[in-house]
Amino acid sequence: MDDRQFADWTRLLERHTGLFIAPERRSFLVSGIRTRMREVGCRNYREYYRQLSAGNTQVREWSLLVDELTVHETCFFRHASSMKLVEDVVVPSVFEHRQSLNAWSVGCATGEESYSLAMLLDDFCKKQEGERYFGVTGTDISLPSLQHAREGLYLNRRLQGVRPRFREKYCLPENSHRFRVHPDLRKRVCFSRLNLRDVDQAPFANLDLVFCQNLLIYYDRERRLQIVKRLAECLRPAGVLILGPGELLEWQHPNMERVRYPDTLAYRRTD
Repeated sequence: MDDRQFADWTRLLERHTGLFIAPERRSFLVSGIRTRMREVGCRNYREYYRQLSAGNTQVREWSLLVDELTVHETCFFRHASSMKLVEDVVVPSVFEHRQSLNAWSVGCATGEESYSLAMLLDDFCKKQEGERYFGVTGTDISLPSLQHAREGLYLNRRLQGVRPRFREKYCLPENSHRFRVHPDLRKRVCFSRLNLRDVDQAPFANLDLVFCQNLLIYYDRERRLQIVKRLAECLRPAGVLILGPGELLEWQHPNMERVRYPDTLAYRRTD
C-alpha cells in the first residue's frame, strides 16, 4: 500500500466510521484490509475500496472490516479501580436519592464490561430494603461482538477477574469449557449497534452512569472532544462519566467536575 492509497483508505474509514488510523499503524490497517479482501474475493486494494465506497454497501461488511481494525479483547471487571469507583461511590450515591439507575457501556465489545456493571448493580440492589431497579445498555459498532454479548457465553478462563461470590451467583456452567451469564442478569442488560460517528443521534438522556474505556484511543483529539462532550450531555445532574485513565488529558466542561478517586479518570455532572 503506497502513501496515496493509505491516505485514501484513512479518509474513507474516518468518514464512514470515525476511526482514525495513524501513520505508524499502517501495517495494522493493511493486515485488516487484506484479511477482508481474501474473505470477499477482491484481488486488489482498489477493487475492495470501490466496493466499500459504493452506496449499496452492506452494513455487515463495514462491521467485519472494523472488527479487523479494532481490538475486542476484553475481560470481566477490566480496570479494577474504575469498577471500584462504580461500586463504592456511584451506585450508593444514586440509590441514596432514587430507586433506579441507568447505565451505558460505550464500546462494550463482547459484553464483559456491561455484565460486570450489571453484577455490581444487582448485588447492591439485592442487599437493600425495598425495591431497586437498574438497566445497563451496551453499544458497539461490531455486529459479531454484539451477537456474542447477547448470548452471554464465555470461556472459563474469562472467570479469572470475577470474584468467587459473583461466579456462584451469575455464572452458570455450560460445559467443561464454557459458562453462561445467568439469564436473570442478562434480562437487565441490552445490546445495540452504535457507530460513535453518529453519537449525536444516540437516543440516551438522563443517565446515571456512562462508562467509556479503551475506546477513545481509536479517534483523533478533535473527535475525542466531540464524543466526550456528547457523552456528558447524556447524563442527568450528578451523573458520572468514567473514561480510561490517560485517554483524554486536560478536558474541561462547564457542567462537569472531576471526581477524585485513585487511578481513575471520571467526571460528575454539576448542573
